Amino acid sequence: MDFTRDWNDFLRENRKFIDSIGGDDIEKELSTYLDHGPNKEGGYENKRAHFGGKKYTDISATPALEEEVEIETFEMRNELQPEVWRDNEMWPEVRERLMEIVDDFLDGLDVEVGIEDVRLTGSLANYNWSKYSDVDLHIVVDFAEIDEDTELVKSFFDAARARWNDLHAIDIYGFEVEIYIENMGDPHHSTGIYSVMNGEWVIEPDPREVEIDFALARKKSDNVESRVNLINHMISAGKLAASLKSIERTKLKIRRMRQAGLTSPQKEFSPENIAFKILRRDGTLDRLSQMRYTAYDRHMSLSEKKK
Repeated sequence: MDFTRDWNDFLRENRKFIDSIGGDDIEKELSTYLDHGPNKEGGYENKRAHFGGKKYTDISATPALEEEVEIETFEMRNELQPEVWRDNEMWPEVRERLMEIVDDFLDGLDVEVGIEDVRLTGSLANYNWSKYSDVDLHIVVDFAEIDEDTELVKSFFDAARARWNDLHAIDIYGFEVEIYIENMGDPHHSTGIYSVMNGEWVIEPDPREVEIDFALARKKSDNVESRVNLINHMISAGKLAASLKSIERTKLKIRRMRQAGLTSPQKEFSPENIAFKILRRDGTLDRLSQMRYTAYDRHMSLSEKKK
């Protein structure tokens, strides 16, 4: 795997960005590190370099997947989660509680909403569940029935569900409930979808053996983590307007990466989607969002009155 080429491509694409935080020194040391580092082969693992008094790992992502993320939590199991499922059917008490949660959510809205379905997706509706799984509860609604401006309807639901998820911490046997609003007819790329409302599978998962390219997933997540670390240094250097642009580009890159994975034949088991899960689990996505708020607030603040 050619990590050197990956880094060099990244540095070339972000020349202005790197220069803004003293990038000449960083690029020089990165090139030396990657091409001639402690390993005779110029390899990627177990190396440390320094950048202006900072360790290399302060800027780059830790390369070894098994050091940060438990590989077994991505692997296929031989049964569905037993506290949620019994003989491939959802336990009645789980199903009833999920529908109660949906009813309470809808009761808190300012508009009357007719639902088409309530669906469970994600790893808890599949054989790759783990302790990190969430209850991904999708409320399917026909946006056009509420208003012809479906983008406005989507924005309303996005805000409503974000507020609900922020205010509530509901667990189903240790798995956190996350509510999503899905427009009827929108494609949902998953190999396991269960209708909680109707008590039946929309797409029943297949417990076949699935091979996941963890190395490629780690490479993709490392690239994003390194961008985030560099943006953080950029904010510290006071390059706030430029850092905001870089944050938006990085968020767009993440969205496109995951979409590419979910629309591939491997779907949720694609390296791109596994990379997204790594970024979510290790806090990189939350960190990037917080950096956006920090950079924006500092950029919009007036610290000293000009004379």
